[in-house]
Amino acid sequence: MDQHIAIDWTSCRAHGLCAELLPEHITLDEWGYPLVDGRPVPPRTRKRARRAASACPVLALKLGEE
Repeated sequence: MDQHIAIDWTSCRAHGLCAELLPEHITLDEWGYPLVDGRPVPPRTRKRARRAASACPVLALKLGEE
């Protein structure tokens, strides 16, 4: 099953840590908010995606199955 990155926009405070930890899937807009590419997270990067989700200071990043 494919896993995707989701952002809880009501919680996100644009710290940018997610883009630092997962640059192949997340970039930042001009205000520092994450832009997710929408592609499924491949198995080889899921461990880093989980780490990025748990490292988010406000827990706004989620990795879930679709």
